[in-house]
Order: sequence, then structure tokens, then C-alpha cells
Amino acid sequence: MKTALILDDVPDSQIWLSQALTSAFPGIQLSTADSLKEARVWLASHPAPELALIDLGLPDGSGTELIAELNRSAPQTLCIVASIFDDDQHLFPALRAGAQGYLLKDQPLPQIIDLLKGIVEGRPPLSPAVARKMLGYFKPGPQPDHEQLTDRETEVLRCIAKGLTLPETARLLILSPHTVSGYVKDIYRKLNVSSRAEAALTARNLGLV
Repeated sequence: MKTALILDDVPDSQIWLSQALTSAFPGIQLSTADSLKEARVWLASHPAPELALIDLGLPDGSGTELIAELNRSAPQTLCIVASIFDDDQHLFPALRAGAQGYLLKDQPLPQIIDLLKGIVEGRPPLSPAVARKMLGYFKPGPQPDHEQLTDRETEVLRCIAKGLTLPETARLLILSPHTVSGYVKDIYRKLNVSSRAEAALTARNLGLV
């Protein structure tokens, strides 16, 4: 690693993360920003860094926004979250936005340094607590009773799990969008899910996709 950007609004955290990066990658060139606006201004006038350590709770928004932007405009940049939050509401949106690592700031500095060094060997830098949470999330739970879905509901579930929109599903199954929307509501209720992502995960667990 030759260049890195640290986005964090707490000066002490900037110093701490700088120490971790310089210890893990001697000679690395560091730049810092304390807001999304400042980071965007810096990125507009500099080549994209090889590595970005990004906090989530910022004065002008969430670091997840910048992760998503870098994932689109500079996919070569390795985006790693550095946060105090390890709850699902922060972890999974950041990963979906394109974060390739997630470090918790409450870890000892030597542990953070070791996790960062693992990047060179292709190991994603994940704090142990985060890795456990991810494994627990994707571990199959008790299977919902597939028989409670009708044949048509199963067809609709299979379609939305494959990424089809409601209008696309309606056209494929020769149904009205209103009817498909009704099926989706029934599917969510029967499977006890509240989002398309949860429904897709359940469909995979059921072997539908």
C-alpha cells in the first residue's frame, strides 16, 4: 500500500488510525478528511487512494455514502470501515455498499495493525466480533415451512429472489402488478421477513434459486 485516505471526524481517531497504517505499511502516504464534503473535495483533485479507512458516523452523513461512491468511481480503492458500531444497522449497509473490511475502534492498536497487514496476503480485515456476526447472519436458521406457500407464491418468490422487479415478475407470470404486489405481501407475512433481501435469502435456504 502506497496511499491511503482516512475519513474520520475525531482528531484522536485520525491520529490513532494513522499510527496503525504507518505501522502496517511503512512509507505509506496519508491524507485525512473529517467530513464527507472534505473527502469529496480531496478526491476530486487527487488520484484515488489504494486504501480508504472510513468512519460511518460523520457530521454530514454516513461514510457508507462515500464507500458506495468509491465503489462506482474507483473500484481499485480498498474501502475499510473503521467504526465503534458493530450492529446490523451499520455493518450490513456498509458491506452492501462495497466495504471490503470492517474494523472496530475498541480493539488494541497491535490487533488493528495485524489485521491491516493481512491485506497484503489477501485476507479481508475483519474484527473478530464482526466476523462472528457475519457468520451468524448467514448461518441457516430453522427452515420456514415451504408448504405454507401456494404454488403461485412460490413462483413469485423465486422471481424476486432472482432480482426481477415487480413489473418484470408480473409480465413473466402473466399477472397484473397489483396482483404480484399482493402475493409479495403474503410471502413476507408467511415467511416473517420484511425486505426483498431477506426474502431472497429465505428462497436460497429453501433451494428455490
